[in-house]
Amino acid sequence: MKNKNVLISFLLALITAFFTSCSQATNDPDINTDVGTSLTEIQENTSSVENTDEEPAVTVISSDSEPEESITSGKTDNPGQTSSTPSSGTNNDHSSSKPNSTGTVNPPASSAAASKTNSAVISPSVSKTKPAAPAPVTKPTTTTTSNAAKPSVTTTTSTVQKPVSSAGFYVNGTSLYDANGNRFVMRGINHAHTWFKSQLETAIPAIAATGSNTVRIVLSDGQQYTKDSISDVKRIIEICKKNKLVCILEVHDVTGKNDINGLRRVTDYWLEIKSALIGNEAYVILNIANEWVGDWDSATWYKGYSEAIKAIRNAGIKNAVIIDSAGWGQYAESINHYGQKLLNDDPQKNTLFSVHMYGTAGKNPDIISKNIKYATNNNLCVIVGEFGHTHSDGDVDEDYIMEYCNKNNIGYLGWSWKGNGGGVEYLDIANDWNGNSLSGDWGEKLINGIYGIKNTSKICSVYK
Repeated sequence: MKNKNVLISFLLALITAFFTSCSQATNDPDINTDVGTSLTEIQENTSSVENTDEEPAVTVISSDSEPEESITSGKTDNPGQTSSTPSSGTNNDHSSSKPNSTGTVNPPASSAAASKTNSAVISPSVSKTKPAAPAPVTKPTTTTTSNAAKPSVTTTTSTVQKPVSSAGFYVNGTSLYDANGNRFVMRGINHAHTWFKSQLETAIPAIAATGSNTVRIVLSDGQQYTKDSISDVKRIIEICKKNKLVCILEVHDVTGKNDINGLRRVTDYWLEIKSALIGNEAYVILNIANEWVGDWDSATWYKGYSEAIKAIRNAGIKNAVIIDSAGWGQYAESINHYGQKLLNDDPQKNTLFSVHMYGTAGKNPDIISKNIKYATNNNLCVIVGEFGHTHSDGDVDEDYIMEYCNKNNIGYLGWSWKGNGGGVEYLDIANDWNGNSLSGDWGEKLINGIYGIKNTSKICSVYK
């Protein structure tokens, strides 16, 4: 019994010691200090995060932030500028949003507002490649803007459509095509028919014998010379067709004149003889008037021919039309000024242009190529409708004219077969009407030269 009481006393002592130890542990200041320190560190760390100078990354989606396109759409003069007033720590050159030496964009140094403004562009953890010069651009790099600054001749340059009627010759861009759809490059000679009517049946076969594929016929509407009747014109066309020559008809009475009424009378003449033209679109081209407008006056030139071509088309004449440039045919810049408008005024879109090259328009290679390019650079078809080896206004570089035309598929027609007078007899190509002898300084070169008619002419496919 005594031993039992001792055991119970021992157990009670252990229990008492245990509870005493627990009580002391609960009140241990070291444990409380450790816990308090941990809590303080957590609070301080949290406070440190909340008080940092930089906004956390989640501010990127803050409603205070600028949307991205506000920086990259070019709304400001300087792509790096986001505010009209720089914030503290931001230089006047907006360096806060410019790339640094590493190619990354530095966030603003201090201002929270600045940080919000730029956070939509780039957050602190994101790098941005340095844009190539010029400085950061906003719109996609296209050629639309630069093209808009160019003159409209190239869009300026409009595509010429095939004319409504393709039964005969038609122009497409800088080229002339025949009724079979083959490109046709004129190589030929002018014939002064209206002053030498009796020589028609001698001159036309002789011109064809040179290898020419085209002849340009001088006519009169009666204003200044003896009028060529409709029966005369029909006969001319038939002789040309018999000799496989494309026939260009022109009225010479208003040469060098500036009077629109004179051109109106020429137009009336074409309407009067239209039955000779209609049905011959595959063989006959209409050169409305020779060298109308002697002045270097593009505006008058445009006004007169715009009216004339509309009247011709309204009468049902669909033949391809040639318009000589102003300034006695030598002011090619008139084509540059108004050629496209004249083509657009033609309901058939079937008009080509002609430059006459003498001492003014044909004096040297630079002038020659420039005058032709006034048309071709505007996507217009052009020929050298007259030229010689010299004239009263100076020497002509006939060799370069023929070479340039050959290399660029430009038609040319030499002036003229025979009959020149008044001091310009040197322009005769032949010494006699039947062409048994050619002039040494002009005819031989035009016909037999390296870029002359015999070496470069091809008969129109409508005759094959």
